[in-house]
Amino acid sequence: MNKQERVTFVINTLNELYPTIPIPLNHKDPYTLLIAVLLSAQCTDVRVNQITPLLFAKADNPYDMVKLSVEQIKEIIRPCGLSPMKSKGIHGLSHILIDKHCGKVPQSFEFLEELPAVGHKTASVVMSQAFGVPAFPVDTHIHRLMYRWNLTNGKNVVQTEKDAKRIFPEEIWNDLHLQIIWYGRQYSPARGWDLEKDIITKTIGRKTVLDEYSKKYSLLK
Repeated sequence: MNKQERVTFVINTLNELYPTIPIPLNHKDPYTLLIAVLLSAQCTDVRVNQITPLLFAKADNPYDMVKLSVEQIKEIIRPCGLSPMKSKGIHGLSHILIDKHCGKVPQSFEFLEELPAVGHKTASVVMSQAFGVPAFPVDTHIHRLMYRWNLTNGKNVVQTEKDAKRIFPEEIWNDLHLQIIWYGRQYSPARGWDLEKDIITKTIGRKTVLDEYSKKYSLLK
């Protein structure tokens, strides 16, 4: 297959597997999504979804969040990891939302990325999932799969995002990045990978990746 055929194969396969696409992080509005995405850094979505109800029961908006101390937030979110940094970020960004944005999450990459503990990936998730603005947040699953599928050189997530935006139609970015995440978790994980179940990589995978897998598998026999 040439590159365009591989891209089409990826899109069609993912649409067949995920005609409806669940949102990984539970939330009810842009603010709760922003906090959930911030908490998901180096933490599983399952763990975040266990912790956010505890946090949001006390504060599900910036006005209530700033009434909590950084220490109180830290104690609640501790199981998510990086709690000192995340608690300061949550408290700080809540103040900024009140002071600069009337308590609302801004619909702008620029303003979102100015908030404490909010990087480009977090901003991209909020823009795509909360506001429907085309974005292509690249997490570890997307970074891994784009490389396995020989659709990027995979030097870094910045390059992977540029390549994804270049080769996939903009109108499907918001759905596609979620489909790739779910596919990576279910069929093409970093650990416990079974190529026989990974139809996309098995069909269009980078030769060096497939050769390395075959070599490793043969040694395990």
